[in-house]
Amino acid sequence: MQHFRFSFIFTFICLGLSAWWGFSHGAEAGINNMFKVLLITAILAVMEVSLSFDNAVVNASVLRHWDHFWKTIFLTVGILVAVFGMRLIFPLLIVGVTADMSMVEVANLALNDPKSYSEKLMAHHAEIAAFGGLFLLLVFLNFFFDDEKDTHWFHWLEHRLANLANVPAMSVFIALIALLVMVSAVEGETKLVVTLAGIWGIVVYVGVKALGHLLESSNSDDEEDEKSSSSGASGNIVKAGIGGFLYLEVLDASFSFDGVIGAFAITNDVVVIMLGLAIGAMFVRSMTIYLVEKGTLEAYIYLEHGAHYAIGALALIMLFSGTGVHVPEVVTGLIGVAFIVWAVISSIQYKKSEAGQA
Repeated sequence: MQHFRFSFIFTFICLGLSAWWGFSHGAEAGINNMFKVLLITAILAVMEVSLSFDNAVVNASVLRHWDHFWKTIFLTVGILVAVFGMRLIFPLLIVGVTADMSMVEVANLALNDPKSYSEKLMAHHAEIAAFGGLFLLLVFLNFFFDDEKDTHWFHWLEHRLANLANVPAMSVFIALIALLVMVSAVEGETKLVVTLAGIWGIVVYVGVKALGHLLESSNSDDEEDEKSSSSGASGNIVKAGIGGFLYLEVLDASFSFDGVIGAFAITNDVVVIMLGLAIGAMFVRSMTIYLVEKGTLEAYIYLEHGAHYAIGALALIMLFSGTGVHVPEVVTGLIGVAFIVWAVISSIQYKKSEAGQA
C-alpha cells in the first residue's frame, strides 16, 4: 500500500480541485454541477488507468534495470512531464501550432470556449494517431522480433516472429506498410500531414533507440578506463539513463494521445480532463514502481508479453481511428485489461505446471 500512498493523496487533491471547479465555474455552476464534475473526473481517471496499465508493465520492464538515481528522476521529472506536459501543454501546443495561435490564446480558448478548442484538437486526430500509432507499433514489433528471447507465450507465433529479427529493418518495413495503408484511407487534403506525422513517429522511435545504444556503447567503452574513477562511473550512469528516460517519456506520450482524445468524447472541459488524466497517470507511475520492487515481472513470466500484445492492439486501434473509424473507448481499455489478465492466468498455470514437473 505504501507504493500508492502519494497517488491517493494526489487523487484527493485533484478531486478537491475538481469539486471547486465544478461548483464555481461554468454556466451550470453549483452543487449539482460539482457532483457531475467529480463523477466525470473519476471516470477519466479509471479510463486512463485501464488504457495505461500495459504502459506500466512496459515501463517496469525498462525501469527494473535502472539505478536509484534514474528511478528517482522518473518519479519526479517524469511525473511532471507526464501530468502537465503530455496531458495539458502538449494538446495546447498542437492547437497553437496548427491554428497559428499563441499559447496564451489557446489557453484562453480552452478555458472560455472548450467546444471550439476540442474541435480544433480533434481536427488533427489523424496526425496524432499516425505518430502515436506508428511509435507503439514499433514497440510491439521490436519486442517480438528478438532472436535472443527464449520465453514465448504463444510459441507457434512468437518463435516465427523471433526468426524475423534476422531480416534487417523488418519492424520498420512493417511500420511503413501500416502507414501506407492508413494514408490510403484518409482524405486527400490530409494525406501529406498524416504521412509526415507517421514518419516522425518512426524517426523518433529509431532515434531514441539509437541514442540509448550510442550512450550504452560509450558507457561500455569507458568502463575499463574509468574503473578507479567514481565520478566517471557516475557520469556513465547518467549517460546510459538518458536514452531510457527519453524512451519512456515518448512511450508515455504515445499512450497519453489516446487518453486525451478519448477524454474529449466524455467532456470538453480541459481542466476536468487534465485532473482526471493526471490521477490516472499518477497511479500508472505507482504501479510501475510496485511491479519493479515486488519482482512481479519475474513472478508472472507472460505479463510483459500480455502488455506488448495490448500495445499492438492499441497501435492498430489508433491507426484505424486516424482513418475515421470510431472505436469506443471502453473497447480500447478492455482489450488492454483482457490481455493483462490473460497473461497473468497463463503465468500462474505455467508456474503450477513447472511445480508439478518438479
